[in-house]
Amino acid sequence: MSGDFHSGFVAVFGRPNVGKSTLVNALVGRKVSIVSDHPQTTRRRITGVVDLEACQVVLLDLPGFQKPFDSLTRRMQSAVDDALSEVDAALVLLNATETFGAGDRYVVQAVAGAALPALVALNKIDLVDGPRLGARLEEARRLAGGRDVLPVSAKRGDGLGDVLARLADAMPPGPVYFPDGEKSDQPLELLVAELVREQALRRTRDELPHAVAVEVTGITERVDRPLVEIEASLIVETESQKAIVVGKGGRVVKAIGSGARQEIEAILGVQVFLDLRVKVRKRWRRDERFIERLI
Repeated sequence: MSGDFHSGFVAVFGRPNVGKSTLVNALVGRKVSIVSDHPQTTRRRITGVVDLEACQVVLLDLPGFQKPFDSLTRRMQSAVDDALSEVDAALVLLNATETFGAGDRYVVQAVAGAALPALVALNKIDLVDGPRLGARLEEARRLAGGRDVLPVSAKRGDGLGDVLARLADAMPPGPVYFPDGEKSDQPLELLVAELVREQALRRTRDELPHAVAVEVTGITERVDRPLVEIEASLIVETESQKAIVVGKGGRVVKAIGSGARQEIEAILGVQVFLDLRVKVRKRWRRDERFIERLI
């Protein structure tokens, strides 16, 4: 490998629900992280790989900065804190549609305190009109201590070329960390579990997003035909939550399974049979050993 090659790891920071996962997926050009309107959708560090001319940028999609309140959120925040000491640069994401508050200031100050090359982007500009956008950009610049702020729309793709160019410039000389074509280091079991959980969040709305987990117990590739058989369980904490996830006549869990199967097939490129069940595991979010298995 030529000494002209540059590479490195970039942590994507921000409050919950600022669009980090949507941005990472857009930059990578493939779905590597699930997306939901619910805060705290991302529960662990997700890797997304971007290959550029003589440069490889490895993005780390992280849980949003938050105050931990149980074993699950403590582990999530630990992933965020650890990243500050492990990466070569940081990308801080702000939400153009919301007033900046203490959480945003904390994120910016935490990254500044780590003395990392940092880029600040104002996301969701497609949802803000022109006159208001100028004011939001000026507020973001003040929050960022005068640092330049790039306006972007992860959903629409606006400004992403500028983001990648700036990140590439921040990468030190380094090796190729991931082979050509590899977009993430997620094991298949975890990717499948996340795609199922994404569909569960989409279909249960605000009723129980943080109480839902997914455990994949088996993945079998058939040898007689192009088919992958998957066994997975949706985990909730109470019988009442189970009733919501199952739905009347099993309609909700069937819709979750159908939506997840389509997403999995799109990634694997083969037909998928998904055996999806719903189980109750009381207080699983406080069970360190169970959380270790999941994330």
